[in-house]
Amino acid sequence: MRLTGFQQFCLVALRTVVGWHFAYEGFYKLMLPGWSRSGEKLAAWTAAGYLKGATGPLAPLFHGLAGNPGLAHAIDIAVPLGLLLVGLSLMLGLLTDIGCVGAMLFLAMFYLSQPPFTGMPQAGAEGTYLIVNKNLIELLAVLAIMAFRTGAIAGLDQLRLARRPAQPVVANG
Repeated sequence: MRLTGFQQFCLVALRTVVGWHFAYEGFYKLMLPGWSRSGEKLAAWTAAGYLKGATGPLAPLFHGLAGNPGLAHAIDIAVPLGLLLVGLSLMLGLLTDIGCVGAMLFLAMFYLSQPPFTGMPQAGAEGTYLIVNKNLIELLAVLAIMAFRTGAIAGLDQLRLARRPAQPVVANG
């Protein structure tokens, strides 16, 4: 199946906005502490509240991570950096498959930390969900981005792949 130019544009645009979402989330977390509009210092970002609030099947693991100061500190560094790197990978189309795997791992963890199985409003959610929420939708969007090899359509992967020597074709005999 050959994709039209419009279909390719749509896939690359989807990759770019998902990448922006990840990159900005990571960047924002890395920039805290910052200053409010009124000039008050904001608290540094920490995953502790999120980990403590986990209700899903991985809740015991998340609660244990939150209770260990050393691991909690490592998570406070790794999550924003990971989000930023995944976002840059997707926006630039650089090592896109690795960026997609990273994005899907983050999104799976976010989904499993508080899965929407009750159909009731959840704290911090802007809507009411049953089974399907924005994390699951974005995870499937990233899966499509990876399945359609968008790094080969546009981005730095395209340049990297163009430099590779052609692989010889081996016939099965």
